[in-house]
Amino acid sequence: MKDSQARNGHVGVRRSRLTSEEVAPIGAYGAKASWPPGFQLYQRGVPADGVFIVLEGHVVLRNKIKVGRGFVPVIATAGQTFGSEGLSPNSHYVTDANASEETQTMFLSGAQFRAFVRERPAQTIPLLSQIMSERAYLLEKLHELAALNVDQRLISTLSHLSTDRSFTTSDGRLKLENTHHRLLCEMVGATRESIALALSRLVSAGIAERKGMTFLIEPGSLMSSFGENGNGDSTVPITREMSQ
Repeated sequence: MKDSQARNGHVGVRRSRLTSEEVAPIGAYGAKASWPPGFQLYQRGVPADGVFIVLEGHVVLRNKIKVGRGFVPVIATAGQTFGSEGLSPNSHYVTDANASEETQTMFLSGAQFRAFVRERPAQTIPLLSQIMSERAYLLEKLHELAALNVDQRLISTLSHLSTDRSFTTSDGRLKLENTHHRLLCEMVGATRESIALALSRLVSAGIAERKGMTFLIEPGSLMSSFGENGNGDSTVPITREMSQ
């Protein structure tokens, strides 16, 4: 995705990401690290410092609700940041952060970030714009939780996942397997039963194709079904959301 297209896309549906050219100058100040699948980078409540940039793979940010359940406000994929609360003084991380697959990140401590801003001010603009774009995404996510039904929130979430090659096939279709259902529940903020019914309605509407326990979805059909303005005017038949 071109940077200009990403930054001018639908808020709350597609998130922007840093290009490799924008990440390159940060490398002189940041520290790269690789993480195995399932590795926890940090826990909620511990002191925070700096900001992370995902180079490869993806990191799931999760808040625990109760045993066996959580809420995922966002998944940080390649070219996106996480842990930016560490740029505020005396701050603490507000989520857990786990690598869901083999993941590579670049970490910019608070001191390194300030040096980057001081020494290369023009090249900090893309990074600051990225962080602000992600803040806007989270604000839109709050709006979706308050204003949209489970079907519409699911479509918005699927549109976001379709921009990450970790969830797509070689022909660009979004591929959801049975192992992804818990993640969808935590991202959408709905029960497993609600997600299963919503996916079935996508199949009935011709938006998704089911093969066994796997769902294949053309990203373009999600955008058209959600409404051209990303306002939740879904063409998918909806039913009352089940209590969580």
